Amino acid sequence: MTSYRPEFSASEQSQIDAEFSRLASNKSVYLDHAGTTLYAESQVTAAAEQLQRNVICNPHTCRLTGDFVDQVRFKILEFFNTTAEDYHVIFTANATAALSLVAENFDFGSSGEFHFCQENHTSVLGMRERVRENGIYMLRENEISGGKHKANGKVHEVSGKTGNSLLTFSAQCNFSGYKIPLEVIEQIQIDGLAKPGKELWSSLGEKKKNMHNDYYICLDAASFVATSPLDLQKYRPDYVCLSFYKIFGYPTGVGALLVSRRGAEVFQKRRFFGGGTINYAYPHAMDYQLRETFHQRYEDGTLPFLSIVGLLEGFRTLERLVPRTDEFSTMERISRHVFGLAKYLEDQLRQLHHPNGEPLVKLYNKVGYQDKSRQGGIVAFNVRTESGSFVGFGEIACVAALHGILLRTGCFCNIGACQYYLGLDEDALDAIYKRAGRICGDYFDLIDGQPTGAVRVSFGYMTTIQDVDKLLQMLRSSYLATKPLQRIQFIEEQAEQLPPLLKERVQLLRPKLLQMAIYPVKSCAAFKIELPGSWPLTDQGLKYDREWMIVDMNGMALTQKRCTELCLIRPVIKVDQLELQFGENSTISVPLSLDDQAADTAKCVSKVCRQPVEGLDCGDRVAQWLSENLGMEGLRLLRQSGQRNSSKDQQKLSLVNQAQFLLLNKSSVRSLQFEEPLDETVDRFRANIIIDTGSAFEELTYKALSIGGIQFQVEGPCQRCDMICINQRTGERSPETLTTISRLQKGRMRFGIYITRIPQDTKELEPKEQHMTCGDVVLVE
Repeated sequence: MTSYRPEFSASEQSQIDAEFSRLASNKSVYLDHAGTTLYAESQVTAAAEQLQRNVICNPHTCRLTGDFVDQVRFKILEFFNTTAEDYHVIFTANATAALSLVAENFDFGSSGEFHFCQENHTSVLGMRERVRENGIYMLRENEISGGKHKANGKVHEVSGKTGNSLLTFSAQCNFSGYKIPLEVIEQIQIDGLAKPGKELWSSLGEKKKNMHNDYYICLDAASFVATSPLDLQKYRPDYVCLSFYKIFGYPTGVGALLVSRRGAEVFQKRRFFGGGTINYAYPHAMDYQLRETFHQRYEDGTLPFLSIVGLLEGFRTLERLVPRTDEFSTMERISRHVFGLAKYLEDQLRQLHHPNGEPLVKLYNKVGYQDKSRQGGIVAFNVRTESGSFVGFGEIACVAALHGILLRTGCFCNIGACQYYLGLDEDALDAIYKRAGRICGDYFDLIDGQPTGAVRVSFGYMTTIQDVDKLLQMLRSSYLATKPLQRIQFIEEQAEQLPPLLKERVQLLRPKLLQMAIYPVKSCAAFKIELPGSWPLTDQGLKYDREWMIVDMNGMALTQKRCTELCLIRPVIKVDQLELQFGENSTISVPLSLDDQAADTAKCVSKVCRQPVEGLDCGDRVAQWLSENLGMEGLRLLRQSGQRNSSKDQQKLSLVNQAQFLLLNKSSVRSLQFEEPLDETVDRFRANIIIDTGSAFEELTYKALSIGGIQFQVEGPCQRCDMICINQRTGERSPETLTTISRLQKGRMRFGIYITRIPQDTKELEPKEQHMTCGDVVLVE
C-alpha cells in the first residue's frame, strides 16, 4: 500500500490553505487542474492593487507599460531557465494561438512534411489545416519516444536537403498525464524520424522518403508546464506553446510561443501584418517594412497588456507559496506534490473492489506511477459495476457534482488519446461521432455499453490529501455501498442543483426500451421495432406476436430444435399483409386481417406446450412455399383463432411457450463476450423487449416494472435450452453458448425474464389501445 508523504511543511500548507479558503466556504473539492489551476486570493488582490497604483495603458503610448511587459518577458525566460540569447517570447492568446502561429509561419520548403502525435490536443490537429500543401503524417507515441531514429544516419550530414519537416507533440498527455521523454527532442532534430508515421494526406503523387529534410520540434507544453519544470537549457525544442492560466489560474487570455534561434530561421515571411509589427506600410503602394525585433513581427495589434502585467503577480505568488529549497526549485516541488497525490490515488483505486472481487475502476495509464519523469499529476479511469459493465462518465459527473467535487469527464479535447486508451478502432469512432451524433463536450458516455470517454482527476499545488480522500469516499459510498436504483433516485431527487448539461444527462440514467421484437411466425425470425418506433399491445401481448405457426404433416408445431432453417424465414408486417421472405428473391404474403383469413379457410387444431390451439389453415399456396424453401413435405401455416390462457393465472397468450413477453437486458448479453457482433448474440435469446440497464443480470432481481407507464409483473426467469445455441442470422449451432451461461450463473441456466402486462382499469367504458414506444423509460418498482 502506498503511503502519502507530504511535500510541503505544515506552515507552508497552512499558508496555501489560507489562500484558497473559498473552496471550504463553498464546500467544493476542485480536481480539474489540467483544465485550469486556481488563482490565489492574494494574487488577484495584488494584481488589482497594482492596477490601482499605476497608470497602465496602451504600451504604444505608455513607457511604463512597455517596461512591465519587458519584465514579464524576462521572467518567462528565467522561469524556463533560458535567456533572450536563445529564445524569443511571442505573446499569444493561449497555447492554441501559439500552435496556429507555428503552423501558419513554418517554412516547409519544397519537400517538408508535418508529423504529429496521435495523443495530441485537438488544437494540434487543427494545425493540419494550415499545412495542407505538404505531407501530413500521424505518429503513435511509441514511434516518437521509442528512441529508434537513427535508421537513416544523421540527417544533418546528408547533402541536398530540400525541405524542413515539423514534428508536434505534447510534453504531457492531458488525457492520462503520460510524459514523453524530452530526450527525443535533440535526437530527432539530429537524426530525423526512422518512420514518418501513417500518411493522412500528401500533395505528391507518389510516396517519398523524408530523410533529406531538417527536423524541427514544436512542443505543446500547456499541460506539462502547469505542474512540471521545463529546462530549456537542457531540452531545446524549436517552438514551445503554453497558456499561463494553466500555471497561475489568473489571468486568462494570454499565452506564449517561445521560439528558439534555430526555429526563428525557418519562420517564413508573413502573409499578414498588424499594427505594431511594422516600421511603416504605405497605403498608396505595396511597400512596408517589418520590425527588426523578432517577437514584434508576430504580435499583431495591441497586446493584452493588462493580462500580461498580471502575470508578474502569478510568478511572485507561486514562488512565495511554494518557495524553492536548497534541493528543489518551485516547479520541481509542485511536480513532486502532484505526483505524490496521483500515486496515492492510483494505489487506493486499485484496492477498491466489489463484493464479488471485481475491481471498481479501470485505470488508463502507460507506465504506472513509479517515475514522475514519465507520469504527471493526472489519473484517468472509468467506473465499473459488479458484473464488469461500465458506468457512464456522465453519471459519475452527476454524482461528483452533488458531492461538491469538480472533476472532468469525456475525451478532454484529445480524441487520439481517447482512441488509444479505450481501444477504439476507426469504425468505433465513426459509430460515436458520425452515426450516434456525439460531439466533444457532451455527456453521451456509453454506446453499446462501451465508454466513449473517461473520468479525469488532476491536481495542483493547492490540492490536499483530504481532497483525494473525499473523492475516494464518494466512490466507495456511491458505487460500493449503494444499489444502482438508490443511486439513480439520489441523483434524480437533487437534479435541480446540477448545471444544465448534467440535468439533461439525468434523463438518461433510467434504462429505456431500446427495441421490440415481434415474432409473427413462431420459431421464425423477428420483425423489429427500433427508435423511434411504436407498436400496439393486445390482451395477448405485442400485436401479431406468435400469431402464426408452421406445423408438419402430423399437425405438430415445427420449431428450430427440429429445423434450424426456420430462423431464415424473415417476416415483414405491412399495411394489410404479412410478407414472408426466404433468401434474396423468394417471398409470399398472407392477409393480416383475421376476417380475410377466415374466409374459405379450414379450421384445425394443434398443440403448444401440450395445450390444444385452435387455428386457421392459411392455404395451399403458402404451404407449398414453406415446403419448398425448408425442404420438408407436408408443411402448413396455421393462424391462431381461438383464445388460449396460461395455466397459472388465466392470462391470455398467443402461441408463446410461457408468458406474454420475454425481456432481455443487453448488459447481461454483453457480459457473455461472444466473438460475434453483440446484436447477433441478442437475437439468439429471441426476446420481445430489449433494455440496457448498464448492469448485467440486474433484471433477475425485478418483481414488477413499468415501461412508458404500462405496468408489468414479473413471472420469473427464463430457463434456457439449446435453442439459444443457434445463430439467428445463419442457422448455425454453437454449443458453447449454454456452457458460458452456466459458468456465469454457477450452473443455473437463467437468462432474461418473463413478464405479463397488468390489465388496464376495467372501469373505463372504452379502454384505449395501449402502445409501447422505443425510448420509453423503464421504472423498476
